[in-house]
Amino acid sequence: MVFNLDEAIKIANYAVLAKFNRALTDVEIIVIKGSWQREEYDQIAAKNQYATSYLSQDIAPKLWKLLTEALGEKVKKSNFKEALKRHWEKQCWDRQFPSEYYLPNPESIITKSQQRQSKLKETPPQTYLTQAKHSLPISELYVERFGIEFLCYETLLQPGSLIRIKAPKLMGKTSLMERVLAQVTKQGYRTVSLSLEMADRQTHLTNLNKFLRWFCLNLSRELKLPNQLDEYWDEEGMGAKVSCTTYLEEYLLAAADSPLVLYLDDVDALFPYPEVYEDFFGLLRSWYEKARSRPNWKKLRLAIAHSTDVYIRLNINQSPFNVGLPIELPELTKDEVQVFAQQYGLAENSFLVDPLMELVGGHPYLLQQAFSYLKSYPDVTLEKLLAEARTDAGIYRHHLREFWLSLQQEPKLMTAFKTVISATEPVRLETISAYQLQSMGLVKLAGNEVEPRCQLYRSYFSDVIGN
Repeated sequence: MVFNLDEAIKIANYAVLAKFNRALTDVEIIVIKGSWQREEYDQIAAKNQYATSYLSQDIAPKLWKLLTEALGEKVKKSNFKEALKRHWEKQCWDRQFPSEYYLPNPESIITKSQQRQSKLKETPPQTYLTQAKHSLPISELYVERFGIEFLCYETLLQPGSLIRIKAPKLMGKTSLMERVLAQVTKQGYRTVSLSLEMADRQTHLTNLNKFLRWFCLNLSRELKLPNQLDEYWDEEGMGAKVSCTTYLEEYLLAAADSPLVLYLDDVDALFPYPEVYEDFFGLLRSWYEKARSRPNWKKLRLAIAHSTDVYIRLNINQSPFNVGLPIELPELTKDEVQVFAQQYGLAENSFLVDPLMELVGGHPYLLQQAFSYLKSYPDVTLEKLLAEARTDAGIYRHHLREFWLSLQQEPKLMTAFKTVISATEPVRLETISAYQLQSMGLVKLAGNEVEPRCQLYRSYFSDVIGN
C-alpha cells in the first residue's frame, strides 16, 4: 500500500482517537490537505473561505500540538508528512493486526461509559470481527479490513459524526458497513440502512416532495415506527425540506434516547437528478451541521457511500462530500487474498493466488466468485477456470454481460472504454466518461488518466467490442 494523503488522514485520525477519544475536525483536515499540497495558510484560507488569522494563529498551531502529543514526537507544518509516515510504517497500516485494536496506546481510550471502555480493552480484534460476521445472515465469506472497520466504528460513536465511503460497485462497501452497523447496534444504537437505488426513477427522483416523503416513510419503516407523515408534512406552508427535517427531529430522533446511525448507500443514484440532489444533499449537510451543535441532533450520525468521485455541481457550503471522515476502499492486497483463499479451504494450493490476481487483481467480488467455484467444483483446475474466464463460457459470463448491455445503451461510454482497452498505457478521457466508467468498476484512475481495472476486462471487451 502506498502512503498518500488519504492514508495520512487515516493515521492522524487514528492516533488522535487513541489519545484524545475524538476524530479530527473538518477544518483540521482542511489544514492537513492544504499543507500536504505545500500551500501557505493564506492559500488554504482563501480556497476554503476561512480567515487567514483563524487558520494560522488558532487552528494550525493547535493541530500540530495535537499531533505532537498523539504521535509522541514533535510535529509541525514542515515535517508532519514524515512524522505521519513513520507512524504509519510502524503500525503496518492495513497490512497486519495488532493484539489490541491496532492502536498505539489502547489504554488511553477514554469514554464516558466505563462498561464500554472495559469491553474495548478486553475484546481482541479477532473476537470483535467474529462477532460482527456471525451476527448477520451473510452467506459469502468476507475478508475483514479491521483497520477501516474499527475507524468507522469509533467515528460513529462520536456525536455529530459523518463518514463518506467511496469505492466502485462490488468492492465491499455494503458488507463493510453491515459489520460496522452490527457493532454499533450492540452499543444500543438504532441503525437504518437505506439504498437510494430503491427509489423509483419515474415516481420519486423527478420530484423533491415525493422523494423526501419516500425517504421519511422508509426511515419510519426501518425503525419500525408508525407512519406519521401526514401529521408533520406541510408542503405548501413549510415546504418539503422543512417538513422532512421536522419529521426527523421531532419524531424519529425524539422516539428514543439512543443515537441513530443513518447509512445511505448508492447516493450517486441521485447524480442524474439535479431537481432532487441539490436540495437533498443540502439537507444532509444542514443535518450534519445541526448534529455538531444541537443536543437533540447530536443523536444523529451519518454515513454515506458512493461509487465514484462527485462530479456534480454543488455549493461548497451545502455539500456533504467535503466534510466528515473520508474512507476509500482499496482492492485487497496479496496477503488479504491469501486469507480469503484460506476461508474457502484453498490455502494448500500455493500456486492459486498469483495467477488469479494477474487476471482480476484484488477485486473482492471477482475473487469471491473464483474461490466459491473452485470450492464447489474441486475437479475443475485453476488452469481451466482461467482459460475460460475471459469468454462467455466462463464463471464471469453473467457479470461481463451485464457490463456489455450497459455499454451498448451508452454509445459514448462504449467509445470511451474502447479507447481505454485499446491503449497499452493509461489514457486521459473526458471527465464525466472517466467518472462513469470508474463508478461502474470498469476502470481505475492512474493520476488524471484511466486504465482497465483488471486484465479480465481488457481481454473480454477487447474481443467483444472488436467483433
